[in-house]
Amino acid sequence: MRKRKPKARIILPDPKYNDVLVTRFVNNIMLRGKKNLAYNIFYDAIDIVSEKMKDSSELSGLDIWKKALHNVTPQVEVRSRRIGGATFQIPMEIRVERKESIAMKGLIKAARKRNDKSMAKNLAAEIIAAFKEEGAAYKRKEEIHRMADANKAFSHFRF
Repeated sequence: MRKRKPKARIILPDPKYNDVLVTRFVNNIMLRGKKNLAYNIFYDAIDIVSEKMKDSSELSGLDIWKKALHNVTPQVEVRSRRIGGATFQIPMEIRVERKESIAMKGLIKAARKRNDKSMAKNLAAEIIAAFKEEGAAYKRKEEIHRMADANKAFSHFRF
């Protein structure tokens, strides 16, 4: 490579749960630099989740969110590669950081598309749906896996 690798940024853990993963999720929720508002949305959503799920599961709201995030995390994806004038969709394993990033962005995007009163309610509903292995974010993960499975004949083109 011509350029050197960029220096990894240190992400501080969030104030309430002391978890770096929460901070990364909040950074993805954040729009126009309004981090405090993003934290409020996330914490409200976790409170709603723990309130709705307290009778059906003994897990805390944060544990439910982590399980939901794990449920929408894809393991493989297809990448385009041009070989001899033809473009092939080649299934490839995903790096851990990218897996987490895709899962977070998918969950947030699905929550934004929901029609409810507030973003906190939308996010809570999407987290609960992902925890139960349903919802738009989970369908997107299944679609990614289906595409990779359909193109596994081209997996020998990996680079």
